[in-house]
Amino acid sequence: MLRRPRRNRKSDVIRELVVETRLSKSDLIYPLFMVDGNNIKQEVSSMPGTYRFSIDKLMDEIDECVKLGIKTFCLFPAFEEKYKDKYATISSDPDNFYLKAITQIKKDIPEACVMTDVAMDPYSSDGHDGIVENGEILNDETLEILGKMSLAQAQAGADILGPSDMMDGRVEHIRELLDDEGFTKVSIMSYTAKYASAFYGPFRDALDSAPKSGDKKTYQMNPANVREALIEAELDELEGADMLMVKPALSYLDVIRELSEVSNLPIAAYNVSGEYAMIKAADQKGWLDGEKTMMEVLLSIRRAGAKIILTYFAKEYAKINV
Repeated sequence: MLRRPRRNRKSDVIRELVVETRLSKSDLIYPLFMVDGNNIKQEVSSMPGTYRFSIDKLMDEIDECVKLGIKTFCLFPAFEEKYKDKYATISSDPDNFYLKAITQIKKDIPEACVMTDVAMDPYSSDGHDGIVENGEILNDETLEILGKMSLAQAQAGADILGPSDMMDGRVEHIRELLDDEGFTKVSIMSYTAKYASAFYGPFRDALDSAPKSGDKKTYQMNPANVREALIEAELDELEGADMLMVKPALSYLDVIRELSEVSNLPIAAYNVSGEYAMIKAADQKGWLDGEKTMMEVLLSIRRAGAKIILTYFAKEYAKINV
């Protein structure tokens, strides 16, 4: 035989020499959950090894991760029900703990890159990403709230805004508002193809943000559709997005590939809570090797075409790959 592919697999050195896909700590964004208060570190019951932090404990966590080589963090707030209302009013209040945390991180750990979440659901008494009227999610009226929220986050010091709401036209609305107010350097990573997925359950546990009625199928995408993601990507590019995201990742590797082939913008993928929880549960049961499975999953997302991966495994990966 003249061709023996196994010659390129015969040793660790050779395998590393010819490897086609590489994953780096610099490719990862670490999502972190926040609560108000002090000295709080609460494990999320459906996400073993993932916690909700008060600001003081959050600072410790970020400092530790930066030293491990993870430098970008996406923050998600869990507000008590008493602070929520129909119009997510507290989301743009400069005194809320989420905005204060952004400012403190940028002041005390300036090398950390802070990404935020732009959506109404953490602050909404209805638990939806938009204003609810008679069972309908209002699109254009919601943009005004998202704009105020985005501006408040930029003023607090956010490096990247992550509109996760899936309202039509929100990227353009946010970009124009930021530019008009002088925040031309603040980036937008749009949740371009966010699917109405069953994999979000543990995330909603962490934030207590499940919809009070109905579902999110009128604004999040149908899991059956791929071409629709291309339409969303084209619109987000035209509206000024700097990076495009696919969420979830594992069941949508084909969508990641499609977007990476048609767009020149960096493609991100969100390795979501349900994907994380499945691996953790199987590892606890002894059904899978959690560490090896984690590595294979992250590599598959990178191989599909994602340059950026948001994952709850980020810190664990960094510890293994010191």
